[in-house]
Amino acid sequence: MKMSEVAYKPVGLVLGALSGALAGVVFRQVWKKVGHDNDAPDATDEERTWREVVLAATLQGAIFSAVKAIVDRGGATATKRLTGTWPG
Repeated sequence: MKMSEVAYKPVGLVLGALSGALAGVVFRQVWKKVGHDNDAPDATDEERTWREVVLAATLQGAIFSAVKAIVDRGGATATKRLTGTWPG
């Protein structure tokens, strides 16, 4: 394992936690607009339709993946600028 990979591990963990929190905030705001409700349905929510549950899960997954990719890529780019080495 390269030294840059070892040095990036703690940064990656922090960025991962931040990206998860940010994605949660973004998803809740999007769901308020798309779902016309404050709370997204859980898979076991009896009062919600299949369509609502699957839409919420799909949207949440897409948002979490996109935010994670943006944050990870930004962290790797910043590391490259600071150290001259791409992590990973």
